[in-house]
Amino acid sequence: MLYPPMRFRLLRRRLTISAPRMAVRSALPWPFRWVAAAVVLGFCGAIALWAFELGKDLAGLDGGASEELVKLREELARARADRDAAQSVANTAHTLLTTEKAAQEQLLLQKKQLEADVLALRDDLGFFEKLIPSGGVEGIAIRGLQAEMQEGHRLQWRVLLIQPQRNVPEFRGNLELTFTGVLAGKPWSTTLPAGPLAIKFTQFGRFQGVVDVPAQAVVRSLSAKVLEGGAVKAAQSARL
Repeated sequence: MLYPPMRFRLLRRRLTISAPRMAVRSALPWPFRWVAAAVVLGFCGAIALWAFELGKDLAGLDGGASEELVKLREELARARADRDAAQSVANTAHTLLTTEKAAQEQLLLQKKQLEADVLALRDDLGFFEKLIPSGGVEGIAIRGLQAEMQEGHRLQWRVLLIQPQRNVPEFRGNLELTFTGVLAGKPWSTTLPAGPLAIKFTQFGRFQGVVDVPAQAVVRSLSAKVLEGGAVKAAQSARL
């Protein structure tokens, strides 16, 4: 028979942390435990596979969908091939256009060069035609006397001098040019800024230069004189 104080002590021991615990263990052997776990895992795997197949059916990812996906991939590949072919054609066309543009520019340059060559040949032809001696001409002759206005009120002049005889000595002298016209309603004239031009030639000589004239001046004529010392060897005038 337990006394009340002792009963209180036993009850307090059971209710505190230090109270003794008792675990009840199953007497099932461990092979059966592994079999039970394998059955549970297999059941879970079956459920997962069933859920996956159900999801495929709901999403339409069955055999027909796979074939459609293959077709879409093939169409995408064909579209990419068509795009690459179109890009290649565009690149070729761009190259051809660039080449054609360069060829056109080259042709324009050649055309300008040919035009300049034609003008030069015409000048040379006129020059040599003027070198043909006229009958009865002796001494120095002025065969070409020209002048034309350029931009900036600049007058460009050209003079061709020849000695039509054969085996003539070199001529040394001066070329004097006089430009006449009208300035502000009054007669006007000017000469070369540096004075007569010193010249020398044997069979022929071609001389040219530029003279600045006033903006309001209108040049009407040009006169040329070939001087040897103080003697005039040749003289000619030309209207502009």
